[in-house]
Amino acid sequence: MLFGSIDDIMGYFTRYGNKKGFAVAKRTSRKGNDGEVESLTVACNRAGKQKNKASNSLKAQPQSKTGCKAHFNMIRCLNGWILKSMELDHNHGLSPSKTRFYKCNRVLKPHVKRQLELNAKAGIKMNKNFNSLVVEARGHENLPFLEKDCRNHMDKVKRLELGEGDAVAMNKYFLKMQADNSNFFYMMDFIEDGRLKNVFWADARSREAFKEFGDVVTFDTTYLVNKYSMPFAPFVGVNYHGQSILLGCGLISGKDTDTFKWLFESWLTCMSRVPPSAIITDQDKAMKKAIQIVFPKARHRWCLWHILKKIPEKFKGYREYKSIKFCLKNVVYDSLTKEEFEERWGRFLEKYYLESHEWLLELYNERYYWVPTFVKDTFWAGMSTTQWSESINAFFDGYVHHQTTLKEFVEQYDKALAKNVVNENTEDLNSFQSSIPCFTHYAMEKQFQSVYTTAKYKEFRKELLGKVCCNFSSCKEDGAISEYEIREDGAFGENSQHATFLVYFNKDTNEVNCNCRFFEFRGILCRHQITVLFHMKIDQVPNKYILKRWSKNIMRSHTKVRINYDNRLVKPETQRFDKMYKVFNEVADLAVDSEDKCEKVVARILKLKGEFKQEKLVCGSNEPISAGIPTDSTSCVDDLAISKETKNILDPVVVRQKGRPPSKRKQSIVEKVVRKKEERKKKKKKKTKELELQQSQQIGKESYEESLMWPNINCPPNIIGMSPYYGLPNMLQGGNSPFQSSMIRQVDNSPLQKACYDLSNEHPSNSIGKFGTNDVTKVGNRKLHEDGRGN
Repeated sequence: MLFGSIDDIMGYFTRYGNKKGFAVAKRTSRKGNDGEVESLTVACNRAGKQKNKASNSLKAQPQSKTGCKAHFNMIRCLNGWILKSMELDHNHGLSPSKTRFYKCNRVLKPHVKRQLELNAKAGIKMNKNFNSLVVEARGHENLPFLEKDCRNHMDKVKRLELGEGDAVAMNKYFLKMQADNSNFFYMMDFIEDGRLKNVFWADARSREAFKEFGDVVTFDTTYLVNKYSMPFAPFVGVNYHGQSILLGCGLISGKDTDTFKWLFESWLTCMSRVPPSAIITDQDKAMKKAIQIVFPKARHRWCLWHILKKIPEKFKGYREYKSIKFCLKNVVYDSLTKEEFEERWGRFLEKYYLESHEWLLELYNERYYWVPTFVKDTFWAGMSTTQWSESINAFFDGYVHHQTTLKEFVEQYDKALAKNVVNENTEDLNSFQSSIPCFTHYAMEKQFQSVYTTAKYKEFRKELLGKVCCNFSSCKEDGAISEYEIREDGAFGENSQHATFLVYFNKDTNEVNCNCRFFEFRGILCRHQITVLFHMKIDQVPNKYILKRWSKNIMRSHTKVRINYDNRLVKPETQRFDKMYKVFNEVADLAVDSEDKCEKVVARILKLKGEFKQEKLVCGSNEPISAGIPTDSTSCVDDLAISKETKNILDPVVVRQKGRPPSKRKQSIVEKVVRKKEERKKKKKKKTKELELQQSQQIGKESYEESLMWPNINCPPNIIGMSPYYGLPNMLQGGNSPFQSSMIRQVDNSPLQKACYDLSNEHPSNSIGKFGTNDVTKVGNRKLHEDGRGN
């Protein structure tokens, strides 16, 4: 095997590594007497030992080095380079599907950098800038770099252009997506005149992901996304990395029970009539009723954040508002049992005379839907609020806005979904390629480190470290069952210094249960359970406490499903253009480093240009002979698949809104007030800074003029001109000099100088000249606070 250069060697072994599933790097090299490299070692990038640079062992980062011995030794000969020896065995897993994420394979070529730079100058944000490259490459998997690589150049993106004929265009898009993948699902609801009312769709990946992560979902409708003011209604689950994952979504025309019932039925049909075990929503009554009808056995929970954010609105007129808010949150969060909640809630109402408060009475009657202690008997995969839905909404902030059409939205949905998939793949790589070192030598920690994904192992590790705050208070035994009282210090509640938990341990089965129900809620062992397991010297926890849901060693079926990219919509002319553009870019990359090469490329392109122009003049037209024959394979599909009735689909009715249509989640009155208050604060701060700057400049100018008039003053003139504060105490202590008179005139222009001058008048016996610079500054700061302008 003969290679011409080191670049040829690296190119060959990089391709080999991509095929086998690992990354390569130059490990060692040696130069000969002539100064040229005569030997080279190309090794797996996980060779060697990684140094832990973190000074705090609690904040250790994942390590990728495993001491892998795989390598290739190359030596230089007369005709080039030859392979001398090699080691092919790796001490870690290999993954060909993830090689594009390795750093050695992520390259930004010159033409890509140029495109990013031009887009940035046009004011395009990064996520759209990168997305244009994704569309051009027909998918993330075809790009040799990630978004974070592009952020070194640009961070601006392009907004969507609007279109017409939304309902028909969207239906055509759905038909083509379904033709590409038969598992793509969609349903459309119409009113009597054929106008679109509601729509639901789910791609093949979402349907497959539901089989593993569809037991717990959140549903949120507070995100307006299009010019028809149709709320975006996503069904969101949580994957094995703790990330949000889309399980289908809809665009609905209203928020009544019938609409929600239609949407839930559509979703249920899409998911083979398998309902979720638990669902989180806001307090919408119509939604609640629809869930009871369509998902009667599902555990329904309200978003706690949506409830507690109403506290300022409900109690803003009360004198003891802060105390009420503080106590109410303590009652909600600190109650471990239902009995404890009932007792503390009653005391809370009695203390603040709120027994007849309508909002609190309504909340109490519905306590089974939102109070943590009433819902922790159900597995929620760590989700307590609809923030998971809102995090999915954040994916669309760079893709859609209040004027986005329906067709544009569903197209951008696919792009946002693809971005979500890339984030998941990146976490897959992190968990597959590296692992966080164990903090202890306990076999239990090693057990979780080897099974759980990095994100979930971090959660377990946090609980393991929290064990240091837990101590045994008492122990009772009843046969095989032992009851332990665990006291946790300094880490519970807002005003509590400690809390006591009950942990039950079965010696026969090694089962352990805690009344905090953290494991039941998040699927992660709590620190109280860990404390008892360590006390009982249990090295390996039972399998029931290691959830397959969080495992990194399972091949998930949804990860095998390819994301749909609508290549059939590309016209033949566009396909030909992209084909030529790709070749042009490759040629430009090779010729960019040489003026001679550049001239050759330009000359040949100009020659071709002249030939094509001549052909056009001879033929009289540049249209192909088969112009009348459809060359796009989808043109026939469109005509056949879309019936006459489908073509008559009408767009939804535009619901007029007062003022500018909202582009994001609806905000409460409290949020709007807080936002306006912050804006006023910023404006006031900006005005104050501008005023102080003007005053400082004016004083500096006058000081400089006075320094020219009185050059014999002890303080150097250039210091006075640079800043009026320096030398001020010495200048004010010398009697009735002309310079002092001029400085008195300047005192009115500076709060700091005025404070110093006033102090000297109040205490004439103590010369202000005895004050140091820091003392003057303190006096000035005190004066600023008295004026109400201090920070």
